[in-house]
Amino acid sequence: MYRFLLPAALLIGGTAALSADTKGYEARQAAQDKAELDKQLAGLVPGKPQTCIDPIRYRDTTRVGDTILYKNGRNDIMRTDTGGGCFGLRRGDAIVTKTFGSQLCRGDIVRTVDLTSHIPSGSCSFGDFIPYRKP
Repeated sequence: MYRFLLPAALLIGGTAALSADTKGYEARQAAQDKAELDKQLAGLVPGKPQTCIDPIRYRDTTRVGDTILYKNGRNDIMRTDTGGGCFGLRRGDAIVTKTFGSQLCRGDIVRTVDLTSHIPSGSCSFGDFIPYRKP
């Protein structure tokens, strides 16, 4: 009987330790993402959320966690939160969008694709686009 109790206790203890470490990592990552977003959007004021943007105007992108920042210079940034699922955003995978018109809109599907293997690494959708501009 003791032969089964000891391994079970070790397994439960190891699982609890791994879970605590994962939560700690996620908390640290969320704090780093918030700090990076604050840095990217410093000095800019959020405006009224929009449902669509013109991708020709916003050519430069920056990814911070599950957030994508579309930039038109330093003083004109559109922020969209994807809501998770695009696991490749954090590691720099390519963003592939499927649009049904000439604009990027809330609800459009975003896929991330590994640049080396060309294997899809995640899928999510755009949220509202929040403009951040110099006051």
